[in-house]
Amino acid sequence: MVRVFGVLLACAFLNVVPARAADVVIGLPAWPSAQVTAHIIADTLSERYGLETELQESGTMTILSKVGKGEFQVHPEVWLPNLSRQVDKLSNQDKVVELSANGVAATQNICATRQTLELTGVKAVADLAKPEYAVKFDTDGDGKGEIWIGAPTWSSTEIEKIRAHSYGYDQTMSLLEMPEDVAMAAVDAAASLGRPIVFYCYGPHHVFQLHDIVVLEEPEYDPARWTIVNRADSNDWLEQSNADTAWDASSFHVAYQASLNESRPEVAAFLAAISLSAEDVTAMSYAVEVEDKPVEEVASEWIASNKDRIGEWTK
Repeated sequence: MVRVFGVLLACAFLNVVPARAADVVIGLPAWPSAQVTAHIIADTLSERYGLETELQESGTMTILSKVGKGEFQVHPEVWLPNLSRQVDKLSNQDKVVELSANGVAATQNICATRQTLELTGVKAVADLAKPEYAVKFDTDGDGKGEIWIGAPTWSSTEIEKIRAHSYGYDQTMSLLEMPEDVAMAAVDAAASLGRPIVFYCYGPHHVFQLHDIVVLEEPEYDPARWTIVNRADSNDWLEQSNADTAWDASSFHVAYQASLNESRPEVAAFLAAISLSAEDVTAMSYAVEVEDKPVEEVASEWIASNKDRIGEWTK
């Protein structure tokens, strides 16, 4: 049985006995592929192991922290290198989190439609720091362009602020944070109307299938030019950070509470065995964002179409 919780009832005031805690609590991040994966995990644990599961919406960093504290048991999609420092502490130092070795190779960049390059002449991320280019993305008349850098709860969004500060386009562009579905609707509209647009992009993702998307040029990743100080660690985190080259190679993985290896080894083995492809992830985001299917339905359809794979993961 799967439960989705947003608010807890104040059972004590109602003089009722609180419901039993779920066997496995799974974090629900704010992007489609992670949400579908979370439902696949929940449905499989319920159907194959008879466990009661609960899905709780939260930010990706909060979910990982709660897995470390034992409040959640699963994070369906932990991105690296975004959360490398936290993962290293929780998995290698504290040994309270396990990360599946079966990661999905991923990318993170600043993108534009091909038509944007033709309309504006912009080719590189560094061009956005030049007022003569930035003004071409001004839609509200304030003299600055606009760029979507991610949703407020994403780990990548804080890093994109650092990148914008390092390149200098935080002075010429307004950095927009909003839910992904709103941002993707803006990309669809810009592509349809022939308007220029630049935005944070990650892959695998359906936007590359839906539109002619171009990754803006950047110097290759240079670890010597990447220093990330988290906002929570310093008031001067922006000034103390630097990231003026491309992202390092990225990947994402299922993470789970390490104590499951002892308390529920069959569940830990299943979570460690989950192996998704880039095609799986693209199809998930396409079904949710383009076909407008509920994530629960997409997960159910994926399970029905992949019984052999799930059988391998749960044997």
